[in-house]
Amino acid sequence: MASIHQDGEWNGRVQHRRKDGRLITVEIRATLIRDERGMPQSTFAIISDITHKLAMEERLERSERLEVIGQLTGGVAHDFNNLLTVMLGNAEMLAEELRDQPRLLMLAEMTRSAAQRGAELTHHLLAFARRQALEPQVVQVNALIKSMGSLLRRTLGGDLELELIQGAGLWNAMVDPSQLESALLNLCLNARDAMPEGGQLTLETTNSWIDQNYAGQHAEVEPGQYVLVAVSDTGCGIAPEDLPRVFEPFFTTKEMGKGTGLGLSMVYGFVKQSRGHIMIYSEPGEGTTIKMYLPRALHQAPQINPSTTPHLPQGQATILIVEDDELVRRFAEDQLRGLGYRTMTACNGPDALQMIREHAAIDLLFTDVIMPGGMNGRQLADAATVLRPALRVLFTSGYTKNAIIHRGRLDPGVHLLSKPYSRADLAQKVSAALSKESS
Repeated sequence: MASIHQDGEWNGRVQHRRKDGRLITVEIRATLIRDERGMPQSTFAIISDITHKLAMEERLERSERLEVIGQLTGGVAHDFNNLLTVMLGNAEMLAEELRDQPRLLMLAEMTRSAAQRGAELTHHLLAFARRQALEPQVVQVNALIKSMGSLLRRTLGGDLELELIQGAGLWNAMVDPSQLESALLNLCLNARDAMPEGGQLTLETTNSWIDQNYAGQHAEVEPGQYVLVAVSDTGCGIAPEDLPRVFEPFFTTKEMGKGTGLGLSMVYGFVKQSRGHIMIYSEPGEGTTIKMYLPRALHQAPQINPSTTPHLPQGQATILIVEDDELVRRFAEDQLRGLGYRTMTACNGPDALQMIREHAAIDLLFTDVIMPGGMNGRQLADAATVLRPALRVLFTSGYTKNAIIHRGRLDPGVHLLSKPYSRADLAQKVSAALSKESS
């Protein structure tokens, strides 16, 4: 602060250590006070603790950076999922046709496997971007984790000890159960990789309250009641300089070829889109704990019915397919005709609306959500059901934006088939959309 004697003022930031040992950053604004002879007499200083302000600015900057990445990944996923829909569907059909030709069947299976891996990649990207179509339900989290126990033990191997600590009186959570399972599996796989020589993995659940004070210090956190799911390992831990970036897509601390860097970003996106909160704590050599705060459900969880063997429902209804991508349109038409349906096609909303005016025998509108021509799938469906109130609608998309999803959830009564989809997925969703129960 020697310059204060020359300039009369000094502004700057200094780090101080408090009595409790915590390091803080303070902003100092000092003014030199002189006597009547112009000689320095004293210094007037305003000292402000700006540690919290700097932390909030850093979190905001990181949040904005992640949002930009999310917008980019969403746009890429739209086109990529169109391609994967055709690749995956055609590979499935080839595999069925080539059962008596082992060499060609192997090539078809390789193509299908590659397409499925691509689908998983775009799924992770959309999860991070918070653009996946979540279907939240009332979930008994303890029961869900218990049902995953055998799968987790097989996945983790014999060198790791898995401990489940389930809180008594645990509230129900309002989440998409399949996405919660995927998030837990991703966290457990990350923990396994952090303990190559063995260790302990702990899954713990408890009820938790987030108060207004905590919410005010963390962006996008709402005060309230949450179901806390903590995943802890005794692994190598994460370096302090890497912690701020662990939720970014493609960032990984693993060796080359041993991780895509999408696992944690998928978990982050899922929790945030579920209107929850996620935190990570780690120390090198001590291990890592990731805490997911899932919003509490105020309703009872429904009884889970045993799953049945999937089948391919056949039908005789007439379906209008609206899809701007020619390859996807032709693929969907071939698949639906193979399932016994009559089909009509249009490449945009206005053309489809004109066909609905001219043809009374259309039972189902099967439309992409994102389309050119000034009319998206939601707008088309709204206009079509005004003309034909009994018309059933099934949406499909690889990237929905906000047309049929709001606050991370499908609008009530909306049927969506996410791209890329298999023949079985298509058959099941079309049958459900046409059924009396869906009306």
